[in-house]
Amino acid sequence: MLYLMNVIDNEAGSGTDDEMAAVTRFNSQLRTDGHWVMAAGLTSPSEAVTVDHRHEADRITPGPFTVSDDFVSGFWIVEAETGEVALRLAREGSLSCNRRVELRPFHP
Repeated sequence: MLYLMNVIDNEAGSGTDDEMAAVTRFNSQLRTDGHWVMAAGLTSPSEAVTVDHRHEADRITPGPFTVSDDFVSGFWIVEAETGEVALRLAREGSLSCNRRVELRPFHP
């Protein structure tokens, strides 16, 4: 099953060199263990654009869809056999990046 692990931060570009090195090691372990699907960092929410084209009402709003002190600064998509394995990976991801991680399964 696929899981999304969102990295929750409150300051854009706040990763230290040590944290980035730990994330690189974690990514390597994910690959080695066969859990890796993809991962990426995201730019600041100030660079977001929210698009609403429902009912052809072309609304484009600069900024994120919601304003909050916390935001998603990156993510992993991992493959795990069970929710327990995914939870272990989320714990390891949180430790490696020194941030909170939100774990969410994809719809089957």
